[in-house]
Amino acid sequence: MVTVVVLVPWLAWLVVSLLSFYLLTLLAHARSGLPPGPRPLPLIGSLHLLGDKPHRSLARLAKIHGPLMSIRLGADLFAAGSDTSSSTVEWAMTELLQNPSSMAMVCDELAQVIGSRRNIEEADISRLPYLQAVIKETFRLHPPAPLLLPRQPETTVKIAGCTIPKGSRVFINVWAIGRDKDVWIEPEKFMPERFLGSTIDFRGVDFELLPFGAGRRLCPGMALAIRMVHVMLASLLNQFKWSLPVELERDGINMEDQFGLTLAKVVPLCIIATPI
Repeated sequence: MVTVVVLVPWLAWLVVSLLSFYLLTLLAHARSGLPPGPRPLPLIGSLHLLGDKPHRSLARLAKIHGPLMSIRLGADLFAAGSDTSSSTVEWAMTELLQNPSSMAMVCDELAQVIGSRRNIEEADISRLPYLQAVIKETFRLHPPAPLLLPRQPETTVKIAGCTIPKGSRVFINVWAIGRDKDVWIEPEKFMPERFLGSTIDFRGVDFELLPFGAGRRLCPGMALAIRMVHVMLASLLNQFKWSLPVELERDGINMEDQFGLTLAKVVPLCIIATPI
């Protein structure tokens, strides 16, 4: 029997759509132009100049002007995310389907360690190093939230030659960090092998990989999310054989992302599951 599935539940997309609508509304109000920010930092005078994918536009601007830019929002903006686990699993499946060798390796590992059709237990995760590497590589390329919650220094500080004034609102662009060619070899390539034998982890200690943040503002749901993502992905791969519909085989998978509560795919992944 063959079943066509969409990995992200409709409720997740409803939440993301509502946040996107809120952000677009905020952008529309900002189009009249805001007063310029303090010099000499590079600045963006109007919020709408960020576009609908601020994680990408900020990464480009940082390469031109350096890591610090003054952004006058005109109002406080705070957003917290959910549905990150389903989005991460969807991105992992997308990358694996586009990289058959990685798909074969993770499935072979599951078959050898777990056995086909057996339910995955939390205790099994530690025995699946390649699965863990796949999750890390997915977090690197597709962090659940592209921008971490803002920080605000209590005093003026100087870091790496950059002066950060007291009271500044500081955003960390983890999407850009994960694709920095000065940090990663072939950063745009999905390559889980880079984490095999590596001590780099995503629990807030290694600044190259910060999908959950770090310090006192570390995501409180990290422990649950880590367990859910590993068990969900392992269960899908161990219970089914996955393939692309004819049109996706012909045209390829749309890899465009959508800025919102989570860094979700613009076009949901629709693939074919065949029970093993």
